[in-house]
Amino acid sequence: MRYLVTGGAGFVGSHVVLALLDAGHEVVVLDNLSTGHREAVPENVLFHQIDLMDYEATHSVVAQGKWDGVLHFAALSLVGESIRTPFYYLRQNYLTALNLIQACAETGVKKLVFSSTAALFGGPERSEPISEVALIAPGSPYGESKFLIERVLHWADSIYGLRSASLRYFNAAGADAEGRAGEDHRPETHLIPLTIDASLGRRPSLQLFGTDYPTPDGSCVRDYVHVTDLADAHIRALEQIETRSVAYNIGNGRGYSNLEIIQSVERVSGRKVPWEAAPRRQGDPAILVADSTTLQKETGWKPKFGTLDQIVETAFRWREAHPNGYGD
Repeated sequence: MRYLVTGGAGFVGSHVVLALLDAGHEVVVLDNLSTGHREAVPENVLFHQIDLMDYEATHSVVAQGKWDGVLHFAALSLVGESIRTPFYYLRQNYLTALNLIQACAETGVKKLVFSSTAALFGGPERSEPISEVALIAPGSPYGESKFLIERVLHWADSIYGLRSASLRYFNAAGADAEGRAGEDHRPETHLIPLTIDASLGRRPSLQLFGTDYPTPDGSCVRDYVHVTDLADAHIRALEQIETRSVAYNIGNGRGYSNLEIIQSVERVSGRKVPWEAAPRRQGDPAILVADSTTLQKETGWKPKFGTLDQIVETAFRWREAHPNGYGD
C-alpha cells in the first residue's frame, strides 16, 4: 500500500510513519517543519517540505497518487495558545485541512484518517469516561477547529465519497520502544516530557497548573495513550473505512492525575521531581478520560502499553538519550 502522511515529521505523525513502514507499506511525508523535525523522518522516505496553506503545492503532491489513504496530522495543537490567538488557530487548522481535503476529493482519494482530539468534549456536563456520543462542546478554539474539520469531512464523504476516520485521542505520550522516535516540541508543553526534564535537572521546578480541581488529589486527571498504540489505531482505522466514515475516541480508559505523573517519573527515573503549584490554565477541564469501547469492538485494538509506568519508561529512555531532542 502507498500512503501520504501530513505532519509526518511531528510527534504522532512520525510514529505512524514508522508503523506503516514496519507493516511493509510505502510512505510519503508532507510537512512544513514549523514544529516537526526532518530528522524524525526516516531517510528512505520521500519528503516534501510544503505548507498546506499553499493549495497549489498541496494539490500537486496529492495528485502524485494513487494513494491507498491519506493520514492528516499537520496542525497547531496547544489549547492555551489557541485561547490567546483564537483567530490564528481557527484559520491555520481549518484552512490547511480544507486545502488537503479538497485536494483529496478532487484527485479521487478514497480514504483519509484525521488526527482529531478529545478537546471536542469541553462541556462541563459531559460524563466520564467520554464516548463518541458525548455532547460536543469544545472548550477552546483548538477544539473548535478540529470540530469544524470533522464537519468538512462529513460533506466530503456525502458529496465525493471520501471516507474518513476521525480519531479523537486524549493525551499522546511515550516514545518508540526501539528508540527510533520520541517527543520533541519546542518549546515543550506536555507534562510527561517536562516532568522528565525536571527529574534530570534540565529545567527549573515543574509548574503544576491547578491543585484545587474537584479530583482526588486536586490536580487535573488525564487519559494517557502510548503513541505507538495510537499509531496502531490509525492503521486499524484505515481498514474500517472501505464503505463508511467513522469516529473513534482513543485512550487507555484510565485517568491519571498530574501528581501521579510526577510519582511515576520518580519511580521510573529513581530521581525526585522538583515541582511547585501554579494557577489553573484557562480551558483546562478537571477530568478527561476516554471510553474506547467502540474502537476496541470494531477493530480489535487494545493498548499494549497499558500502564502509566510503561508509557513513562519509554519516554524517559528517549528523553535521557536525547538531551537536545532531534538535535543530538
